[in-house]
Amino acid sequence: QVQLVESGGGLVQPGGSLRLSCAASGVISSIYNMGWHRQAPGKQRELVASITNGGSTNYADSVKDRFTISRDNAKNTVYLQMNSLKTEDTAVFYCHADGVGRVWGQGTQVTVSS
Repeated sequence: QVQLVESGGGLVQPGGSLRLSCAASGVISSIYNMGWHRQAPGKQRELVASITNGGSTNYADSVKDRFTISRDNAKNTVYLQMNSLKTEDTAVFYCHADGVGRVWGQGTQVTVSS
């Protein structure tokens, strides 16, 4: 089984930056892909970014050129660097890991407000 622990959310002003972290533990050898989704109030959960074991990345159009996903394999951790944040980025961000099925983290709140 894989466990995910997220950190790094918070309150930031528009135009600001935050970095989210997602640390994986357990049967991490089974993981081939990790990423982040987000869910805003009243909206469906949507993919933000993902990264494979080989380093291939995928981004939602709405965050391209603003967000960067990366991974530190030695620490079994995936990061989401978020720059130029907008009020519409406000959401609960969830880390996920794909291995034998998909595992989700508990979520971390990101609020962009002046």
